[in-house]
Amino acid sequence: MLRYFRFSFFVTLAAIIIAGLELGTGTAITVTVLIAIEIAFSFDNAIINAKILARLSRFWQQLFLTVGMVVAIVGMRFVFPILIVMVTAHLPWGQVIDDALHHPKVYGEHLEAAHAAISAFGGAFLLTLTFYFLFDDVRKELWLKRTERGLQKIGGTIWLPPLLVAIIVSLVAHFAGSDASTVFQAGMLGVISYTAIKLFIDGLVCLAPKEQKVYGGFSAFLAFMYLQILDASFSFDGVLGAFAITDKVLLIVLGLGVGAIWVRSLTVYMVRHGTLDAYKYLEHGAHYAILVLAVALLGSIFINVPDAVTGITGIGVIAASFISSREAIRAKKL
Repeated sequence: MLRYFRFSFFVTLAAIIIAGLELGTGTAITVTVLIAIEIAFSFDNAIINAKILARLSRFWQQLFLTVGMVVAIVGMRFVFPILIVMVTAHLPWGQVIDDALHHPKVYGEHLEAAHAAISAFGGAFLLTLTFYFLFDDVRKELWLKRTERGLQKIGGTIWLPPLLVAIIVSLVAHFAGSDASTVFQAGMLGVISYTAIKLFIDGLVCLAPKEQKVYGGFSAFLAFMYLQILDASFSFDGVLGAFAITDKVLLIVLGLGVGAIWVRSLTVYMVRHGTLDAYKYLEHGAHYAILVLAVALLGSIFINVPDAVTGITGIGVIAASFISSREAIRAKKL
């Protein structure tokens, strides 16, 4: 087990020690807190990643750990927020970079101003993901049997999840006041993005030979890109919440980036050990945790939703699904 997390341990120690030596004990503590937050809030991300990654070849799994790591740290936790600020604040790239590195409070204000768009996109994207899972009428494993069986009865059509989320986005936008147009456009983009990627991947899977258990080529590339977009949707809340701890952008990237490395290691561990097959309700718990995050993101357009509430609730749901899985394993052995 330790060999899967050896690199994560090394990077964590190096980041904390370097931060402490260069900027003091307080900074080392800040980095440690950011790492812990990213790990705690990303268990559901790791579980969903593992489900997708298990279907890819070893080459693409390795690419997920190398190139995907760079994209997750530099791309999703530094470059992507800058792009969002550029678009929403109508500022040039150079100025946003300068603000991020030298005027973090100004950059934080710009990012906060983009909060409605970020939350609408991320919330709609993740809500569509969850609804596709809950309304899947061919899914055999049920955790909350009465609830899930009822949802399956009204499911069965591929357009129901995006339609329901589109209605929810429209209602949220209606009450969003001056942000109504922004929320509607960003939310619909989230719905369309997830739906398009899912339909395309499902189409490629259907066209693949039945005996093909792992996927490569363009289908694997698309799944790889899907994982990056999924990671971006999960990271929105963490990036925004990190500004409540520190306004130093590079520290945020360092802390959340190291946390992302842990998530990658956990994902690969679950794939190699068949964790999702052994603990059959973990996937359910992850989707319910994602539902909590999606609702929190959309709700944060109107009220302040503490990250601690979202994170602890998500961890609690996943823990409950783990316990249920253990009980199912024991019952099977009897």
